[in-house]
Amino acid sequence: MVLRRFDGEMRCLLLRCYAYWDFPKGELSPGEEPLQAACREVTEETGLQELDFRWGEDFIETPPYARGKIARYYLAECSEGEVTLGVNPELGHPEHHEYRWANLGEADSLLNARLRRVLAWARDRIGV
Repeated sequence: MVLRRFDGEMRCLLLRCYAYWDFPKGELSPGEEPLQAACREVTEETGLQELDFRWGEDFIETPPYARGKIARYYLAECSEGEVTLGVNPELGHPEHHEYRWANLGEADSLLNARLRRVLAWARDRIGV
């Protein structure tokens, strides 16, 4: 989960695929550590590179979904860089249709219950 301050307000980066909003995420490559994969996926999906894991390397995992997948989310701040939705070479187009830096209340209204649990964990970690 990527955060950024806008005029003193913390916002999180959400990506939309069809009607579904989520945080940046993806799958591990062979031999890749989970935190390394998280950083790579953020860069591939958004173009953002300078992630500051100022709250540590703790993570939260979702309950199984979509044929047993479990998503792991870390919490990082990215204070600079423009979001660009990168083209997935396998698809030939970006994986996502749009992005949004949502305030935490807006994020809560856009996310499903599985991801609202992740958002609540992040709020607790950052003290909001």
